[in-house]
Amino acid sequence: MPDPQAAGVIHDLGYRGYDGPRLGRAQIVRALTWHSFRSAFGIGRGVKGKIVPLLAVIAMCLPALVNAFAVASGNQRLFGYDVYVPSLRAAVVIVFISAQAPELVSRDLRSRVLPLYFCRPLRRGDYPLAKYLAMTAALLILIEVPLVVLYLGTIASANGGSAVWTQTRALIPGLGVGLMWAVLFAAIGLVLASLTGRRAYSTGVVAISCILTFFLALLLIDAEGGMKDATSTGARVAGLFSPFTILDGVRVWLGGDPGTGLVPDPGGYGPLYGVVAVILLAACLAGLAARYRKVSQA
Repeated sequence: MPDPQAAGVIHDLGYRGYDGPRLGRAQIVRALTWHSFRSAFGIGRGVKGKIVPLLAVIAMCLPALVNAFAVASGNQRLFGYDVYVPSLRAAVVIVFISAQAPELVSRDLRSRVLPLYFCRPLRRGDYPLAKYLAMTAALLILIEVPLVVLYLGTIASANGGSAVWTQTRALIPGLGVGLMWAVLFAAIGLVLASLTGRRAYSTGVVAISCILTFFLALLLIDAEGGMKDATSTGARVAGLFSPFTILDGVRVWLGGDPGTGLVPDPGGYGPLYGVVAVILLAACLAGLAARYRKVSQA
């Protein structure tokens, strides 16, 4: 017969039990997405964590505010919705994903600890899915909000309902272009940032990759005649070396103005830009999933 003194003792420490519903997979993904979205804008972090997102939003909205004053003075709209200051947009997106994509993934990779506690095990694909949704939403805010400000500033001085309808029709393709940017660059930023758990290294990988490919594409376009010689095959396909110029090629192929963006009219190579954009997106998402499959098995 066992000694009763040697048996364990359960102490009641007064913690309240939980007998409510156990939320499922969708709620887990939603919670992690919302937490990651907040982190992308520095919410819940210190002052330093808010500097880059705040400056990025201000830089993106500043041209729209300048446009509002110009339109109020009787001038035409200064920027197109689908080509909203393309060089500025590219620069701000590079800075944003270089700083915030590592914030979403690098710390977790290095410490192998999630900032949230879940009552159910997190599935292998839920983590990268939540991070991707959060980064996409953050980029949508960064890219689309200035377009809405530009739209509101323009119609505030519009005369008549026809002018408002004209601006609304012009805004819709611009929002579509912004969606393409958010979807693709969220995948690119996260897959590059996930290559290492050291935040400084992942920031460098994202920034250098985006900057080098961007300037390489611009140099190739200029070397092949640039925007002035849009008929040469070299100039039309030179934009395929950077995601920024790939997306601009897709924009022109879908009916955008070829004289206001980053690449000349791709002509018959327009579908190629679309195919390359889809392949690049699929490759980045597959790489992100493979990266976390490898981490979960380590």
